[in-house]
Parts: sequence; C-alpha cells; structure tokens
Amino acid sequence: QVQLVESGGGLVQAGGSLRLSCAASGTFFSLATMGWYRQAPGKQRELVADISSAEVTNYADSLKGRFTISRDNAKNMVDLQMNALKPEDTAVYYCNLRQVGLEFWGKGILVTVSL
Repeated sequence: QVQLVESGGGLVQAGGSLRLSCAASGTFFSLATMGWYRQAPGKQRELVADISSAEVTNYADSLKGRFTISRDNAKNMVDLQMNALKPEDTAVYYCNLRQVGLEFWGKGILVTVSL
C-alpha cells in the first residue's frame, strides 16, 4: 500500500524559511508525479507545486520565486523549500502522489507563519 508521511512543519516568523519533506513508500516513486497542496481555514485545497517523473515542475503563479519543489528518487522523498514566508502561507500542507491513474494523500502537516 502507498503511504505518504510529511514532516518539517511548524511555526515560523514572516520572512523566514521552512523546508517540508514527504517520504513515500509502497510504489515506484521514480515513476510518480509528486506534489504539495495546501488548505487554509475556510478555503479550498489548492496546488502549491508538483514535479513529474521527468522532473518537470509546476507552481502556483503566486508562489513562483519563493517556493521550490524537488525530489530525491534514491530516498523516495519530495521536498518543498519555502522562502520569504508570509502570514497568508499559513495552512495545512499535504503531500500528493499520482501514479497510473491513482492518487494518494498524506495526512497533512501544519505550517503557521506569524507576523
């Protein structure tokens, strides 16, 4: 079975940086598209960034230049480097895996950006 486990969340001051990690198991990680999504209180879940098996990246327009997604196939992990954080980045961040028409989600991890 596929399992996704997020780590690295927490509290950070505005302007600071945070790095989220997601460890995947139970699938051929190198063939999957991996992504990060987030959901703030009262809002719909939205795409932050994703990265294909060919390492083609896709970012939400509002986050380009601040967030960077990367993957390490040897470790079956995908990371999200978040810089210049803003209070509006506060949300639960979810790891996502898409493979052969299937989709899996992590449980989510909270990121809180204070003023």
